Order: sequence, then C-alpha cells, then structure tokens
Amino acid sequence: MGGGNCAAEKWSRGIEHGRSGERKDGTLWLGAISRAAIEFGERRDAAGGAVSPRDQVMDESRRNELIAVYRDGLLEDTLPFWLPRCVDEEHGGFMIARDRDGSLLDTDKGMWQQGRFTWLLSTLYNTVEPREQWLEAARHGLDFIERHGFDTADGRMWFHVTREGTPIRKRRYFFTETFGAIAYAACAKATGEAALADRAREIYALAKAGFADGSNPKFTDSRPTKGMGAPMISLVTAQEMRACLGDDSFNADIDACIDTIQRDFVKPDLECVMETVGPNGEVLDHFDGRLLNPGHAIEGAWFILNEARNRGNDAALIELGCNMLDWMWARGWDEEHGGIFYFRDVHGKPVQGYWHDMKFWWPHNETILATLLAHLITGESRYETMHRQVHDWAYSHFPDDEYGEWHGYLHRDGRVLVPLKGNLWKGPFHLPRMQLLAWQWLEAEEMPVPRDSH
Repeated sequence: MGGGNCAAEKWSRGIEHGRSGERKDGTLWLGAISRAAIEFGERRDAAGGAVSPRDQVMDESRRNELIAVYRDGLLEDTLPFWLPRCVDEEHGGFMIARDRDGSLLDTDKGMWQQGRFTWLLSTLYNTVEPREQWLEAARHGLDFIERHGFDTADGRMWFHVTREGTPIRKRRYFFTETFGAIAYAACAKATGEAALADRAREIYALAKAGFADGSNPKFTDSRPTKGMGAPMISLVTAQEMRACLGDDSFNADIDACIDTIQRDFVKPDLECVMETVGPNGEVLDHFDGRLLNPGHAIEGAWFILNEARNRGNDAALIELGCNMLDWMWARGWDEEHGGIFYFRDVHGKPVQGYWHDMKFWWPHNETILATLLAHLITGESRYETMHRQVHDWAYSHFPDDEYGEWHGYLHRDGRVLVPLKGNLWKGPFHLPRMQLLAWQWLEAEEMPVPRDSH
C-alpha cells in the first residue's frame, strides 16, 4: 500500500510483531494495554442477575485477521504516510495539511494536531516499542509546542499558527489545552522528566478551570446551553493523565465527567445522547437543541466502557456505556447506504447542517473501537456483529490503496467528497489511535465468555 518510502524507515519502520522486547537497560517492555489480560466480568440484567450464554463470539481466525489489519495498517500504512514527510526540519513541529498523495496543501500549523501527534508518537514509544525514532519525533513536536503554542499574556494555547509559529487564532474553548496536556504527559512518561509532568499538570489545570468558568461564551445569555464535548474530552484527558503520570487522584475528575454526561446528556426516555442541552440538561426544541452527534456519543461510550474495565468491569459503567452505544447506533447507522451519519435530529426532523448525511472518518474509527470493546467486555455476539458491520463498511470506503492513509470526507453513499488527508481537523490521531487500541485490545490474552444481552 502506498505512502511509505525509504526515508520513512528513520521514523516509522515496521516492527517484528512480537509482544515483548528489551530496553537498552536490559528491562523488558510490553504494550501497556496488552501487558495484562482483560478481566471479563458478567453483564447483569435489570434485576441484577447474570445474563445467559449465547452461541458464539468472535472466532480465532477473525480475531487474528483483525489484529493484522489494525497492526499492519498502523505500522506499515498510516505512520509511513505521515513520517517523515510531515516533520518540519526548518521551523519545527509538523506540517499536517496534506493532499491525497501527501503533497503539502498549507504550511500553517494547528495546535490540535501538534499536540495529538506528539501524544501518539510518545504513546507508541510507551506501549508498543521504545523506538528512538518515535521519541525523537515526539520531542520535535513538543519543542515547537513549547516555543510557539502558548500566549504569554494568559498562558492559554493558540489554536492556529503560521509555519514559523506566529499566532493566527485562539479559540474560546479549551480543547487545544487538553491535547497539549496529554502530549506533555505522554512525553513525561517516555522520558521520565519531572519537568514535563509538571507542565502537563499545569496545562491540564488551566483547561479544567477554563471549562468550569464559562465566562467567555459563544452566544448571549438569552438561551444558555452546554455541550457534550467538554465533559467527554475532559474525561479521556483525565484518563490519559492518570495513565501517563501514574496518579489516581485524577479519578475524582473522571467521576465528575461521567456524572455530568449521565445526568445531563444521556436521555433514557428518548433513548439517545444529546449533543447540546440547557444548563440543567433540558432538551431545547431548536435546531441546536435537537441535534444528535452519533460519533461523539459513541466515542464517549467507549471512554466509559474503558473506565468500566479499568475498575474491574464496573457493572453500572458497562450498562451506561452499552446503552449509549446501543441508542446512538440505532440513531446513527445508515440503513440504506451503510456507515454512520454525522448529525441526526432527536425527533427525526430535518437537520440544519447541510453535511448531516456525510460520512466522516472519525465517527467510524470511534464506532469500531466502541463495538469491539463492548464485545470484549460483555461477550455479547451482537456487538461482534455490529463491529463487523462498521469495520467492513469503513474498510471498504475510507482507505486509499494508492497513496495510503484514509480519506476523511465521503458522500452519504461512500464516494469520496474531499481527497485531502490532513487539515486543521484531520490528521494522525483518530485513525492511528483506533488501529493501536484495537490491535492491543485484541492481543490481550483472554477472549470474552459468550453472553446474551437479554
């Protein structure tokens, strides 16, 4: 598959596909997620009883096939598309805006992508193999972020800068800071440098305070609202901080985010997860207030399922995550053409955004992860069926067999709408994160015990 070249070996050479290796100091490394087998607990019904067995789960041949697809796709296709071509050796950081064939479309740099790619490279070093090329590239990204990513007036991060690092734009929201925090935290884990861990905590605290403050709203106070994005991204950021820094004090923030999502955005009576609600979780009968974003909700579902697994398969969190996935799959799956719709209306009315029926890459990445994790945790074969459905549709439409990586933006029927591979929003994050986690989850030493959902 296209996208690689000889120079790419410096940064992204494919590894021998064993599970362990030896560090320079003689100690063994193992992928963090596959270091210990997942403990699969029983899912309970509403009365608290164990559910009954089902006929079958993912068989060994399918499992091995998927491991190869995700592992080799990450190491031999996705990473070689980006490395070394996106590394800006002259000014630092990464130039992510790329056309289908990898040629440069724009030299500007989005801080989302600087932080996300730095996190990914550090995480590969931490969980797959301590390869110096990955750490070198991560340090390259972090150096640019430190030199050009922050407004010295208030400590906040820029959203968009020139190639040289001159600021262009800052956003009201604090998502850029969350990606900055995990970049520093993952690099801190890779290097053992306490100063990077301290910087990660500082940026995380800034983001947390910013989300809580809400003093710079986008709209007037005539109709106050809040979005699902803030608690959802705050949740996974706290999870990454905990994992990278080895600090369970982040559990309190994780609990608070899950509580907010469940209390204000999850609507059992409507069987959906709202994208935008009123201050107390009210459903507002307006375009924005009726909006559903299936990809966001399903992404949040696997964050919660992953937390359930981290807590010994917490039954309440499994129920919450599975409900979110079930409801938003029902709302989001396109029965006519396949794939996940971008937006839906909670009452089935027309949606204001004209791109509502497009098929974006990232909701499919997140749905692949959510359905796979739900199957691995619960053993319910229906989740394996859902995973097969979304995996097969996505891999039939998004990958670019000629140049590598994935197309990002498709028409409803799966035809390519925009052929670019990178911009301020799309870059090396959702796809390689999906490939990495799905590979490592499947390589865990145990597979689920078959269970029924009813």
